[in-house]
Amino acid sequence: MTVVVCGVDEAGRGPLAGPVFAAAVILEDPPLIQGLADSKKLTAKRRDALALEIKARAVCWAVASASVEEIDTLNILQASLLAMRRAVEGLDIQPAAILVDGLYTPKVTMPALAIVQGDASVPAISAASILAKVARDELLLELHAAYPGYGFNRHKGYGTALHMEALRRLGPTPEHRRSFAPVRAALNIK
Repeated sequence: MTVVVCGVDEAGRGPLAGPVFAAAVILEDPPLIQGLADSKKLTAKRRDALALEIKARAVCWAVASASVEEIDTLNILQASLLAMRRAVEGLDIQPAAILVDGLYTPKVTMPALAIVQGDASVPAISAASILAKVARDELLLELHAAYPGYGFNRHKGYGTALHMEALRRLGPTPEHRRSFAPVRAALNIK
């Protein structure tokens, strides 16, 4: 009997704007998808192609998020863990255990193991990394359409020089994380 194990990862802990996303993925054993890797090591085009393949070929998968309000209320680590728990709970199949990229695991009913750099070494975590990153990037393109002066399509919410200049010039949007120091600083300027 095969033990059903799920890979879990998040995307968007560092940015100054937008929700944090997480994904949970159960793959065939052995995985049928070639080229899985840490999402940060892949081009956007390759991530998008792999995301389609993961969605088509994974045993099951789920993507979830924690809102900007939850990030500001809980803190980014707790909001990331909340998004991870929501992703696991969103799976159609309950895994026997979860493997999570990083140092911490969400509060779930099954055994959970944190694996540092798991997104580079465990295919199911790599797949989760890709789905979370692609989902977040898609939302940031929507934010770019809603707030075109900020360049969300380019920096995806990270604190680049372009983003910091837009924050100083335009002030924060409702999508900015007010618990993050650069956003608080921009609030004091306006």
